[in-house]
Amino acid sequence: MPPPPKQSPAPVAEPLPTPSFPAIEAFIETASAEEVRSFFTPLKNELANLKGPKAEHAKKVQAAISRTEELLAVLLDTREQLVAESRAKGRK
Repeated sequence: MPPPPKQSPAPVAEPLPTPSFPAIEAFIETASAEEVRSFFTPLKNELANLKGPKAEHAKKVQAAISRTEELLAVLLDTREQLVAESRAKGRK
């Protein structure tokens, strides 16, 4: 009777790397609300000028930009709240 075949251990999946976006992080850490608004203005103007079949894609991109602006506004508000809280705690 032949010996039973040896089973190799199941390969262990490596964890995925944590995403890092240093350019975006640096922009968020230093930008004001006005800078965020002005950042997307040229792009939105160019998208508004598109005609023909590209206009449909431009509408989708404009919707994505609007959502991105909303999310950045929330991040900026959160940053301001955290800074205000840390200053308040420092005074106690």
